Amino acid sequence: MSDATSSIAANLERIRNEIADACARAGRNTANVALMAVSKVHPAEVLIEAYEAGQRLFGENRVQEAQGKAPVIAGYAGLELHLIGPLQNNKTSKAAEIFQAVDTLDSVKTAERLNSAAAALGKTMRVLVEVKLSHEESKHGVAPEELPALLAALDPLSNLRVGGLMTVPPFDEDAETARPFFQQLRRLRDENVGAYPTLTELSMGMSNDFRVAIEEGSTCVRVGTAIFGKRVYPA
Repeated sequence: MSDATSSIAANLERIRNEIADACARAGRNTANVALMAVSKVHPAEVLIEAYEAGQRLFGENRVQEAQGKAPVIAGYAGLELHLIGPLQNNKTSKAAEIFQAVDTLDSVKTAERLNSAAAALGKTMRVLVEVKLSHEESKHGVAPEELPALLAALDPLSNLRVGGLMTVPPFDEDAETARPFFQQLRRLRDENVGAYPTLTELSMGMSNDFRVAIEEGSTCVRVGTAIFGKRVYPA
């Protein structure tokens, strides 16, 4: 076993233990909180190392980058790849081919194109709706007040299954600053789940704040740096 493999395996074990501790404090079942390993800007070999350490769920930020990794990770049974970055309309067909789910849907036009692409492939794609709860220009997502209309528009798209909501709060070293954003996303889910019973998931929480997210009901935490280390950007 290489040092890198050993380190990733150790990091995964540590994060899983921290998730279990956070669930215990919140009185939640660890089976209800998925760990997504965010592998963006890391080579495909790193995904395989994590896979060999028992990890199955991965998040990628860009369609083009994931496209390059897809041939390498093909054939690894149970490996699930989600898009967690913005989806451009001209990339919907490729996204439908590569990913098992898109966690950042935020427009009707993109949803319609993705639905058509999934239908052409004979598949139903799980999607999450990304909600923008901060005022940062760099953040993406539908405005909270526009969420009901978007959910209504997604409902007839038979090749998409809306599984829940996702958000990215402003980064702060103090994880507590993210709590109000997590609470707001949970309220939005609770307000709409009656009309859309599949809207159960809450993808929220990253390396620095996933413990708080779990306390506020997260069903999927997205952890990258704490598993893989700092991202190595190409020169």
